Amino acid sequence: MLATELVCVLRYKRHYYMAQGINSDSVKEEFKQHAADEQEHADWVAERITQLGGDPNFSPEGLATRAHSEYVEGKGLVDMIKEDLVAERIAVQTYSEIIRWIGDGDPTTKILIEEINKKEEEHANDMFDLLAKVS
Repeated sequence: MLATELVCVLRYKRHYYMAQGINSDSVKEEFKQHAADEQEHADWVAERITQLGGDPNFSPEGLATRAHSEYVEGKGLVDMIKEDLVAERIAVQTYSEIIRWIGDGDPTTKILIEEINKKEEEHANDMFDLLAKVS
């Protein structure tokens, strides 16, 4: 989960800086906000890992292979939005599976992931709406 959030931060940051075109201003701001949200999620996950006695893995080595979403640069604004939409949907699916797996075994972690997943669902909706707007 930590690797997934970090890859999302990096992807959104790249998309923010690379977005160009007539519709890019509002889309860039969305990318920037989503990058900040994903960074916050990564921080929350890292904190929870340490609370549980673990060591959060921030190593760039193997980051992409640990993540459930991919780092895809996208060729243009529409491609970037599509890639972010796909990544958000993957995160929602993965996090929903983690929530089911946790069940009632760790209520604190379950609540944390539910909160993150709610935001990921909002991000997916945002990307879907942006795609309709700029397509």
